Amino acid sequence: MERRQVPLYLAALAVGALTGWAAPAAGPLLEHAISPVLAALLYVTFLQVPAAELVRSLRSGRFLAAAMVVNFVVVPVVVAAMFGLLPDDRAVRLGVLLVLLTPCVDYVIAFSGLAGGSSRRLLAATPVLLLAQMLLLPGLLVLFMGPGLADVVEAGPFVEAFVVLIVIPLTLAWLTQAWAVRRPAGRRTADAAGTLMVPLMVATLLTVVASQVPTLGDGLADVARVVPFYVVFLVVMAVAGLGVARLFRLPTAEGRAIVFTGATRNSLVVLPLALALPEALAIAAVVIVTQTLVEVVG
Repeated sequence: MERRQVPLYLAALAVGALTGWAAPAAGPLLEHAISPVLAALLYVTFLQVPAAELVRSLRSGRFLAAAMVVNFVVVPVVVAAMFGLLPDDRAVRLGVLLVLLTPCVDYVIAFSGLAGGSSRRLLAATPVLLLAQMLLLPGLLVLFMGPGLADVVEAGPFVEAFVVLIVIPLTLAWLTQAWAVRRPAGRRTADAAGTLMVPLMVATLLTVVASQVPTLGDGLADVARVVPFYVVFLVVMAVAGLGVARLFRLPTAEGRAIVFTGATRNSLVVLPLALALPEALAIAAVVIVTQTLVEVVG
């Protein structure tokens, strides 16, 4: 499965889309499954890196500075350059802003590792990136769309995401590591969990797509118009991430991780924000999931 990750992920997207189309009534149930599946994926991811190494990685000032620059300086500039060309629909624009202005803190780690990037550096940076976007996103929304929409970003979903996706999986991973050092059963458990990375990624992608396809409805044309912007963003950020990595003189593996953190967005964490919006802005959730589809294929 590890050798065939990319085809498996693409197949998961296709099966998810087919499931959402064939069984639209299952959409709300699948929405509730997103966070548990994602938490399990991050538990397995954290389990791959010893706790002491995570702490040492966090002390890498140059990498952390590069990650902050690419996500909170370069990305807003790129989004600003595209913003005036976006479809003139408030819900669509809000969805684009929510997803593009927030760096990914979950499956980017797996994809970066697949490309030879330093997953350990990204793992150590995930709490910092999540906290930073919690603080900066309301201000960025005001900057782009005015004060009227700033109140759509509530702290609740971000705090919940931090606890469910970072604190709990990380604590469980560290406890499992401690158990593995002391007991053969712990070692076997840790080894078995390590084999679940690809299946859990497949489950995550399938669940997200299947849960959101039924909500497309009449908004398909509006959503299709933002796809070119997501493609352009992905290409531009790949180049920009490389430039930032060279500016900070990072080694190859860390440079690749910077490329991925700049290009990969936080759709699964901001999705609850969009799902909680008023009915008039409901299309924002589908706009966010569309970015995930473009991103994974890219």
